[in-house]
Amino acid sequence: MEWQEVRGSWLCLPQRPLGWIHFLGGAFVAAAPQLTYRRLLEHLAEAGYGIIATPFVNNFDHGAIALDVLNKLDYALDWLIYRRGYPAALPIYGLGHSMGCKLHLLINSLYDGDRAGNLFMAFNNYPASQSIPWIENLAPVGVEFSPSPTETEKLIQERYPVRRNLLIRFQEDDIDQTARLRSLLRAKFGDMVTALKLPGNHLTPLSQGLKWQVGAEFSPLDAVGQWIKQSFFPEMQILEECLLEWLNPLGTARRSRP
Repeated sequence: MEWQEVRGSWLCLPQRPLGWIHFLGGAFVAAAPQLTYRRLLEHLAEAGYGIIATPFVNNFDHGAIALDVLNKLDYALDWLIYRRGYPAALPIYGLGHSMGCKLHLLINSLYDGDRAGNLFMAFNNYPASQSIPWIENLAPVGVEFSPSPTETEKLIQERYPVRRNLLIRFQEDDIDQTARLRSLLRAKFGDMVTALKLPGNHLTPLSQGLKWQVGAEFSPLDAVGQWIKQSFFPEMQILEECLLEWLNPLGTARRSRP
């Protein structure tokens, strides 16, 4: 798959996309998502979803970051529709990891609710003092993210409009706060919220793994490559399958038939 930069976002495009996935990564790895999350995003693109991965640099004003990445998404969509001729009515999904989850929640609560659904991996909403251990040496006492964790939860309760949500927690993730988000969203949308607990840890979505290209004829060497991929990176494979099943359950069912 090939990547191209368009107006501040990185795009990975299949020929006939089923929809768009707007991806936002974790706080300290979000500056180059086309590299740090390459395997995961290319897998989704190979399954038929157009990827719009928007980099950002973390600061204390999370509301401003959310608006900036939303503007870059809109620029990319305009380019895709009016310059490249892609259909205007394709569904848009938000996919976030760690801090990226909070940004998607803010995008939809503060600025724009036009999403077919959102997918949240390893959500956390800690205050600045817990997110940045050395902050007391660099910033005034009491400095906090805007909106704060409490303000973010209130925004979700009062203004978050996206009914269909997938929440993924990893079994070995000690900083995950998905349970709290699940409680907030299920109080609003009930069974429209799907929550999964998968093997892995907070960094599982960053796994790069082995990208094995099978030749024109399946050879013994190809069999070895596939075995290595499935044996050494099973957590990533499970994550990829769960994301695709939620995005398109009917399509996943068709692909799994013998």
